[in-house]
Amino acid sequence: MSAAQSWLRKPWFGGCVGVLLLIGVWWGFTYSSVSTSSFPTPVAVVRSIIADGWGFYGRNTAGTLARAGWGYVWGNCIAFMLAALVLVVPKLEELVSQIGVLTNCLPITAIGPLVMVIFGSRVSAIALSAMLVFFTTLVGALTGLKSASRSQLDLIVVYGGNAWTQVRKVRILAALPAIMTALQVAIPGAILGAIVGEYLGGIDTGIGVALNAAQRQVQPDRVWALSLVTGIISLLGYALVGVIGRLLTPWAKEINR
Repeated sequence: MSAAQSWLRKPWFGGCVGVLLLIGVWWGFTYSSVSTSSFPTPVAVVRSIIADGWGFYGRNTAGTLARAGWGYVWGNCIAFMLAALVLVVPKLEELVSQIGVLTNCLPITAIGPLVMVIFGSRVSAIALSAMLVFFTTLVGALTGLKSASRSQLDLIVVYGGNAWTQVRKVRILAALPAIMTALQVAIPGAILGAIVGEYLGGIDTGIGVALNAAQRQVQPDRVWALSLVTGIISLLGYALVGVIGRLLTPWAKEINR
C-alpha cells in the first residue's frame, strides 16, 4: 500500500475533506449573487467570535453544557433501565419500543412549550435534552444487549444463573460496542435539546438564550457564530465519546477489520 493510499484510509481524512468542502461552498455562496447581509462570510463569523470573546461564549456555553449534561445522564439512565427490564421481561419490549418511537417522533419545537409548562422553565431544557437522548440510547442498548452469544447465555443458565446474571456477566460486555456508539450519537441530540429549551425562555444564560437575543437584535454574524460554536462543541463531544468507546472496546475494532 502506497503512502497516499494509507492517508486516504485514515478515518479522519474524509472528515477533514468534508469540512474544507463545506467551508468552500459557504465562501462561494457569500460571494455569489444570492448572498445577502444575513449570509456572512466565514471571516465575518470568526471576527464576531473574537469580538464577543471568552466572557460571552464561556458564560453561555457553560450553561448549555450543564443542562445538556444532565439531560444526557437522565436520558441514558432511563434508556438503560428500560432496556435491561425488557431483557428480564421480554413481553414489555413492544411497549418500551413504542414509547421510544413516540419520543423520537414528537416534534421538539411543538412539545417544548408543553414541557415547559409541566416541568418549569429551568428544568424544561434538561427534559428536552433527555428526550432526544432517550431513543438513540434505547435502540443501541436493546440491539447490543441482544447480541450476546447464545452459547454463553446457556452456560450461565447451566451454572444456575438467572436473567439478571446473564445481563451482568455476558450481555453488558457484548453490548458495549453498540452502547458506546449510541452514547456517541446521542451527544448532538443532548446539546440540541438543551438549546431548544433555553430558546423557549425563562433562562438567563445559554446558547439558546444568546441565539434568541441575536435574532431579535438582527445580528446575523453572531447567530452564525453561535451556530458554528455549537457545531464544534457537538463534534468535540462526539469525538471524545468515540475515543472512550475505542479504549473500552478494543475487540470491536479487531472484529470490524
